Amino acid sequence: MTWRADLIVVGGGLAGCEAAWQAAERGLRVALYEMRPQRSTPAHRTAQLAELVCSNSLGSNLPDRAQGLLKNELRLLQALLLRCADQAAVPAGGALAVDRHVFAEAVSAAIQAHPRIRLIREEVQRVPEQPCVIASGPLTSEALSADIGRLIGGDSLYFYDAISPIVDASSIDMSIAFRASRYGRGEDEAGDYINCPLNREEYEAFVDALLSAETYPLHAFEREDPRFFEMCLPIEQLAKRGREALAFGPLRPIGLRDPRTGKRPYAVVQLRQDNIVGTLYNMVGFQTNLKWGEQERVFRMIPGLGEAEFLRHGQMHRNTYINAPRLLLPTLQFRERADLFFAGQITGVEGYVGNIGTGWLAGVNAARLLKGEPLLTLPQTTMLGALCWYVTHAEPSKFEPMKANYGLLPPLEKPLRSKRERAAAYSERALRDLAAYMAQAHVVATSA
Repeated sequence: MTWRADLIVVGGGLAGCEAAWQAAERGLRVALYEMRPQRSTPAHRTAQLAELVCSNSLGSNLPDRAQGLLKNELRLLQALLLRCADQAAVPAGGALAVDRHVFAEAVSAAIQAHPRIRLIREEVQRVPEQPCVIASGPLTSEALSADIGRLIGGDSLYFYDAISPIVDASSIDMSIAFRASRYGRGEDEAGDYINCPLNREEYEAFVDALLSAETYPLHAFEREDPRFFEMCLPIEQLAKRGREALAFGPLRPIGLRDPRTGKRPYAVVQLRQDNIVGTLYNMVGFQTNLKWGEQERVFRMIPGLGEAEFLRHGQMHRNTYINAPRLLLPTLQFRERADLFFAGQITGVEGYVGNIGTGWLAGVNAARLLKGEPLLTLPQTTMLGALCWYVTHAEPSKFEPMKANYGLLPPLEKPLRSKRERAAAYSERALRDLAAYMAQAHVVATSA
């Protein structure tokens, strides 16, 4: 008998891998298409599935943080990629950061070993006519983007995203830099982050250099509407908002003390471990479009990085996403075609974990549709449910990518004054409601 896929998933990133896995675990034969390595993108470096191209951090792992709640929901939902992330974790204080290579290898191995998933290394240039999940990501190829544009009437949006540099840990001057996590959080007593402290004079000189540094020019069509996503704003763009913008942003010194002085520095550049062996460190919040030579010149002004070896430079790229409020149902189905689902960053959900979550929902709902079962619309009191509800119900004319946050959740029945108490209450309610919904809707993988 010739093998024929029940479902096509386009894109081997976070959302696509999760969607393929969940559908396959529910008995579907899944063809997962990934165009790399036959065709790469400006941001990817390998052919591995689920390659992380921006940061290696999946955000807070604390239960009373929005990102931490979303992770706990996905653990409850048995998401493959959360399991892989937990296995590939590296020290990062209260955050879940991973060795990106170990993580990608774990996801790739799981997908390729699944008996009901076929990995096909080809570019998909048109939206398939059979049941499908489009999870092609923010760097969707030109051909597929054009066909999606044809399907949706050309109503697509975009913004600019940027990635941070990575430096060789051995090139950091630890006689100046120090290890610590904010407020002493973290598994290691010495601290999970490397911190480069700046005094007022050093900070002012750094800002001056940053503001005068050369950036890569945008293409003509990009210059017409250079929109940046707020959560990944290039550091040079942030500096233009005011001389203290960095000190109150990614260089904020709160919760840290320089052991050489015993005092809080004026500003701090943090570096986060990027691989398990601890040889690579990512410059936190340093997404940039500076020319590579300028990055080395300006960033080596940071105390402790005077001799830094840059193993990856920061860069900026254009990201595409659709107008989800106009086009998608909260089940992540395309309004005009029930067997077509979208998942991941192309829907306007921002953040690694949000992408995984939408992949989970799209994959599960595709399987339920083909098996004649009711589709899931998760409770709005859950973080994943609220996130999917937002991106499918926001004002279409003002729609921008959205990351998980407590502001998306309905108010608590009993108002609480303390921010920490409110966050804990939101999280407790979300996990309770999700567990009840799972039992009522029989949300389990059958491995049929």
